[in-house]
Amino acid sequence: MKKLFSHCASSSPLRAVLLAASVALTACGGGGGDDNGSGQPVSNNVPVKPAGTPATPASAPANASAPSGASAAQPASVTDTASTPSAASTPAAVTPASETGTSGNNDTPPPAPVADNIVPINIFSDYTKFRVVNMPYVTVTFCVPGKQGASQCATVDHMVLDTGSVGVRVIASALDESFAGKLPMQTGASNDSTGKAAIAQCALFASGFTWGSMRAADVTIGKKTASGIPIHLIGDSTLAAWKPQDCSSRGGQDMSTVEGLGANGIVGIGHMAQDYPDAAKDALSANYYYCPTPWSCTAATVPLDKQTANPVPAFATDNNGTIIRLPALPPLGQPSVTGQLVFGIGTRENNALPPTPAFLDVTDRGMFTTSYNGRAMSSYIDSGSNALFFPDATLLVQDGWFAPATTQRLSATAYSNTGNAQTTIPFSIANAWTLFNLGYAAHDNLGVPPKSSTFLWGLPFFYGRDVYTALSGVQAGPRKGPYVAF
Repeated sequence: MKKLFSHCASSSPLRAVLLAASVALTACGGGGGDDNGSGQPVSNNVPVKPAGTPATPASAPANASAPSGASAAQPASVTDTASTPSAASTPAAVTPASETGTSGNNDTPPPAPVADNIVPINIFSDYTKFRVVNMPYVTVTFCVPGKQGASQCATVDHMVLDTGSVGVRVIASALDESFAGKLPMQTGASNDSTGKAAIAQCALFASGFTWGSMRAADVTIGKKTASGIPIHLIGDSTLAAWKPQDCSSRGGQDMSTVEGLGANGIVGIGHMAQDYPDAAKDALSANYYYCPTPWSCTAATVPLDKQTANPVPAFATDNNGTIIRLPALPPLGQPSVTGQLVFGIGTRENNALPPTPAFLDVTDRGMFTTSYNGRAMSSYIDSGSNALFFPDATLLVQDGWFAPATTQRLSATAYSNTGNAQTTIPFSIANAWTLFNLGYAAHDNLGVPPKSSTFLWGLPFFYGRDVYTALSGVQAGPRKGPYVAF
């Protein structure tokens, strides 16, 4: 069991977080951008709570969890299941009857083993380090490719599970500098005449950007391993002293630290296998670079096998998509929540689609259309964003968050990217500051007005649902992705 820190440990504000890649918010005409990551993010300066008025917990529940910085980087064997933040999700050891002297008929049956394609998701508050609500965390083990010794691996918790982006990205400090240096640097940009310069990436998100080198690692989530995939090492000290101007000038905050990101890293499980396929054909602005020296980097054309990778397609099985399962919440939210990340769609009994799901065909970037108050908008379903982001001038806004006097019961209609399939989705918006004063980690009724005409279904959408994210071009149940079903 871990501890939820009390309000005395916090002096920083809660903030709205948009971890959807900025390209996802501007692709296919949404927001006036393009599909290559060079467009201006549509929501850079997200609302923040003024200093001196922290949203603090009224009391500290005893059953939530928060790791120390040291525990986030403890070595672990890749053959072990990644450490589970909740004891409730880990079967207890059962002593055989022959060892206790009791009859087998009187023994309590052992709990059913957890399937090897299921990983716990934990949403909890840590007011000393991770100061955001509605952030779904998983634990990931990183190993030097092909190695399994304790000194060759590190396990990192507080990795945000993000359906709105693609690729595994980890803050270097969460891995420990000495271990991070063991991960092989990626080289071989197509327009690098030497083929030896380090490849780096500027990853743009709607809330800001991250900068760091490209490395290779074996990535294990639960009992599933993606071997030798390219990952983004954010805040890598070998490149941290300098950032390309076309990256830092995009606006928003530099999220290349644990405090800036509100997490130790990101597990992007969107619809694509690599984050920027167009970068394999052209050198895109504010995207990939090759760096002959730490202070001299040039926009790069990067082959797909060198780009930041979605781990799911690299699994040996259950590799056509994911399911996020979170419980429904009461109106005031909960101090903490435990859910499930399930790998695979229709590959075994525990990840079958329901008999009559709502299907939304989406673009490779996850875009579809949502109609709200008679206004059609580009839309995304994004577990990495901690609120519902949508425009509504009739709702009172306080310090950047919707704060109506009474809870509003609303609805919007989602339309598939292809055809005319549609589904109406009800939702509620409460006074954010009333909820924040509870100090809880999980709320399904938080809302924020965006900076552009976009309707983004953040984590509140996921509570009380099984949300299926199918990979592009891959058979997932009765149809091929990309789609979202719920």
